[in-house]
Amino acid sequence: MNAVTLIVAIRCCAYHYPKAFVACILLLLSWLSMPVYAQALSVINGEKTTALSLNELRQQPTITLSIFDPFQGREVDMHGLEFRRFLINQFGEVPPALHFTTWDDYEVTLGGWDDPKWLMVTEEDGELLTLRSRGPLRLVDQAYNDQRDIKNLREFNDWIWMIRSIEARW
Repeated sequence: MNAVTLIVAIRCCAYHYPKAFVACILLLLSWLSMPVYAQALSVINGEKTTALSLNELRQQPTITLSIFDPFQGREVDMHGLEFRRFLINQFGEVPPALHFTTWDDYEVTLGGWDDPKWLMVTEEDGELLTLRSRGPLRLVDQAYNDQRDIKNLREFNDWIWMIRSIEARW
């Protein structure tokens, strides 16, 4: 199909099916305005907001672990940063609570992050996390094997994925 044929087809559709044409245009515009690739993490400390590129995060010292992911029902090689160390690097110490906002606009404030068991995952099975794979960043508890029933997904409510921003709550 060449450009002239495409233009004729669009004009024909617009003339014969104006409501459907408008709906398609609105759908296309909303799709184009959605973030396809998350490029940065916003770290908020009071009035100061820092945008950390995901590439910069992936360059930091990392850990690779094989963890059973109950949401996928299989063993997964997860690669990421020790979250406690990340918090100390960003805030000078571990804040008493953190407020998370995700790419799907979920928000939650949780405390108790002064624990080295948390991993901020950036890759899974050698692939960078994307929004479609519950990325670009995900918080995973590395040490859950002895305490939780992996068949009960509610016991993993504290895993946070699609992280867009992290705000310190002092």
